[in-house]
Amino acid sequence: MIWTDKLSDTRNQLRTLNKAIPEASRAFGGLSKAVKKGGVLDFKTKEFVALGIAVSTRCVACIALHVETLIKAGARREEVSDVLAMCVQMGGGPAMMYAGKALECYDELSSKE
Repeated sequence: MIWTDKLSDTRNQLRTLNKAIPEASRAFGGLSKAVKKGGVLDFKTKEFVALGIAVSTRCVACIALHVETLIKAGARREEVSDVLAMCVQMGGGPAMMYAGKALECYDELSSKE
């Protein structure tokens, strides 16, 4: 339940921010769509990269959003775990702590699918 609540809180915070800075929010949204659409990597691979960055920057809200997106994109637990192993290899102990959070998030959100 913790990750579902985190997603809800994050979305509420983003709605509030979007109202306060609508032009910047639209521009950021456009950038997000453009990078996810174009290029040679598929969408799921790009989301794996985003999850790795979320873990390395210790952004809990980002972890929740990207794990949810990966689940919707069909990512298996083994794939997510493999990405998290790379995060630990590159980021050491702090990355290990946030990789644990990411896997917990995956387990909770995927159990609802």
